[in-house]
Amino acid sequence: MLAIFYVVAVGLFGALIGSFLNVVVWRTPRGESLVHPGSHCPHCDHEIRWYDNIPVVSWLVLRGKCRDCSGPIAVRYPAVELGTSLFFAGTALFTISGSAPGFRVDVLPFALALVAFLYLASIAVALTLIDLDTQRLPNVIVLPAYIVGILLLGASSLFAGDLDALLRMAIGGAALFVVYFLMAFLYPGGMGFGDVKLAGVLGLFLGWLGWGPLAVGAFAPFALGGLFALGLVIARRAGRKTKIPFGPWMLAGSWIGVFAGAPIGSWYLGLFGLA
Repeated sequence: MLAIFYVVAVGLFGALIGSFLNVVVWRTPRGESLVHPGSHCPHCDHEIRWYDNIPVVSWLVLRGKCRDCSGPIAVRYPAVELGTSLFFAGTALFTISGSAPGFRVDVLPFALALVAFLYLASIAVALTLIDLDTQRLPNVIVLPAYIVGILLLGASSLFAGDLDALLRMAIGGAALFVVYFLMAFLYPGGMGFGDVKLAGVLGLFLGWLGWGPLAVGAFAPFALGGLFALGLVIARRAGRKTKIPFGPWMLAGSWIGVFAGAPIGSWYLGLFGLA
């Protein structure tokens, strides 16, 4: 019962974060403040009342329209709120399922690691949408993630006495950064430096979890992105020179590494009798 309450509480918190991420996705690429002015209708500029700003519920009550001018409110707003809520709940459920590598049963190391991965989930949502909209991965979101990841995951490992996780975190972050840097250097038209900086962040988190999550999380983005690009070419919706944002695939592939990297890695090694 306590576990259900925990997952639901984290999921509800995720809905609130999703509401804030809608602001981040809209304002960050435009260089606008995230706190001023307050939330307002993009059509009539009327400030949104607090009871019209309840995640998902307010959009449903208002039937997707502004209370003051009846201007349409995009369905993406509640979709981001609901999606972030489910993302948070799924992360919470994963961490207490006993299958999450790297997470310790001690309260403090567990809490620090959970906050770190919920933070990663938050920026994953924001960066995915911003990259799809603008083909950019803003430094103001990517670079602080290095500090958050190192501090929270590093502290979690130190309190748990798991120095191996610290070593894997350093190797994972450096390895993915270098690999993506080389790809961007050798093929600048296909890889941006924003991808390089994001790769280092993802390497930190995946490496902290374990070698299996790191390997799967490193490979999955190229498999997903390649299949998507191939599908567009077959459907004649893209050509060889069409630019496709890679950030969303990096993030999606990394979360496959987070959720399924350990069992996939064990399965693969088992094929060779190494597991």
